[in-house]
Amino acid sequence: MKNKELKPEIFDLYDEYAHNKIDRREFMEKLGIYAVGGLTIPSLLKYILPNYDNPDVLPDDVRIKVKTVSYDSPKGGGKITGQLARPKGMGRKLPGIIVVHENRGLNPYIEDIGRRAAVEGFISIAPDALSPLGGYPGSDDEGRAIQKKRDKSEMLEDFIAAFNYLKEHPRCDENIGVVGFCFGGWISNMMAVRVPELKAAVPFYGGQPKKAEEIAQINVPLLLQFAELDKRVNAGFPAYEAALKEHGKEYAAHIYPNAKHGFHNNTTPRYDEANTILAWERTIDFFNKNLKA
Repeated sequence: MKNKELKPEIFDLYDEYAHNKIDRREFMEKLGIYAVGGLTIPSLLKYILPNYDNPDVLPDDVRIKVKTVSYDSPKGGGKITGQLARPKGMGRKLPGIIVVHENRGLNPYIEDIGRRAAVEGFISIAPDALSPLGGYPGSDDEGRAIQKKRDKSEMLEDFIAAFNYLKEHPRCDENIGVVGFCFGGWISNMMAVRVPELKAAVPFYGGQPKKAEEIAQINVPLLLQFAELDKRVNAGFPAYEAALKEHGKEYAAHIYPNAKHGFHNNTTPRYDEANTILAWERTIDFFNKNLKA
């Protein structure tokens, strides 16, 4: 099965489900409308739901060192765990990247992103905002249900605490950026508001700060990554861009043609290889410029 064989409405339906606009029962009922001809609901589910079997960078990759760490988040969830990854064989201190998950906890895709960052010469931390409730449970459906139980502002504090953890890490040179996806894109935007020492922020299809006074506080270079077909998130961009311009903020924005929300996630059929390669190259170039200079 290929993307072009599926109606665009199926991806819109999955987006509604993945972002808690509809529950699983309604999702399954509506998905049944598209189970026609040779397509069945099980075959559709197998195709559109994540497949975590083939990460780009394995945890035991010889180029990197990976371990689970924990840190305190007194204004957030208390004790937060996450994946720490760094390149092997580098004695010097390294710039850091915080990798922020979507609305389902630290799943294998986001762990993989953290390891990819380590391969590029950064020390990365990928925290799990579900830690106070037991951590990522092994499935995205359960992860979304658990994340709904946490307060959004408290989770922001958890990632700000990750910045402080990385800043104090003996392997980090205190030049730290953040990259996040969907919910993590909103976190990335808000860390640009809240963390003046942050050196770079890359929100992928993330919600934008709404208050003018918040945008006025941003003093971090931004690389904003959007999917052309992502009407839900893109609706807030014109006002955000106007405010960034009004306040003279440093930013670049890219809208990837024919890309769907979540296009960077290579575990789902929303994945767009060409756009992802370009977006990730831009991300690493941006971090190299702002964190390694």
